[in-house]
Amino acid sequence: MLVTWNVRDLVLDALDALFADLETHGPANSQVWVVDNASHDGTVEAIARRFPQVQLLASAENLGFAAGNNLALRAMGFGRLKGGELPRAVYLLNPDTQSSAGATGTLYKALFATPVVGLVGAQLCYEDGSFQHSAFMFPGLRQLWAEFFRLPGRLIEGRFNGRYPRGRYAAGVPFRIDFPLGATMMLRREVIETTGMFDEEFTLYCEEIDWAWRIRKAGWRALCVPAALVTHLEGRSSAQARPESVLKLWRSRARLFRKHYPTWRERAARRLVVHGLQRRLRSQEPDSEMAAVYRTLIGELRSGGETR
Repeated sequence: MLVTWNVRDLVLDALDALFADLETHGPANSQVWVVDNASHDGTVEAIARRFPQVQLLASAENLGFAAGNNLALRAMGFGRLKGGELPRAVYLLNPDTQSSAGATGTLYKALFATPVVGLVGAQLCYEDGSFQHSAFMFPGLRQLWAEFFRLPGRLIEGRFNGRYPRGRYAAGVPFRIDFPLGATMMLRREVIETTGMFDEEFTLYCEEIDWAWRIRKAGWRALCVPAALVTHLEGRSSAQARPESVLKLWRSRARLFRKHYPTWRERAARRLVVHGLQRRLRSQEPDSEMAAVYRTLIGELRSGGETR
């Protein structure tokens, strides 16, 4: 299942690679769903022409990542059907990805190899084949500190910043994680039935962290599966509107803090982010759009109220 917005060529390439993988390696009887979030670049027409077998949902408005995925999940029957009437697993895949041969089937096998596993993600790499971190620890105060203040490379690349050691990926066997990057997420049917779907208050960013946190709290485990390789052309869609993306990023993080942190940690996180954003604000032209974004966020975080 892919959710797309104005990245026609990327999603066509992603579908080419996905169908080639499914046709050769399975799993068998898979359906591919695409939700288009009101693109104006001909995405819907192009998909319909090249891939008539796709279950294509064309939204009249840009629903965002969370609500777009939920639209397809509801169309599949989640929320109204039960058990065997629903797909055994659902695979969420970004449109800026290229699936390698066998990646989807490898994820599927890993998902059902152990009953307690409810969520798996692939090993990602950049377009040039170089390593990309594919899984992370749930964000804490140390990761926020690393976001704003210069740290030695060994800390940026390590557990201090929520990263898993590269040796875990290189070993080639699935390893336990807190959450996978949202570019690839495969979930058991039962996980969706018991935890619900994406929280649609997250309009951009942190949706997968929130869901993975709820999945963990419900007793399921998550794995990264290094043998499933997917190329991730990172950020091609969200990069289209940087100031708006920055605003949504920190609003989503603030919501994540409120949902999953104890009160003392949520307050500490807000103070730390305010301090970091003030540092960034000083480097901006006073009348710039980014300066206005930072001032808005600082005011919202200081108030401690709900951000919208």
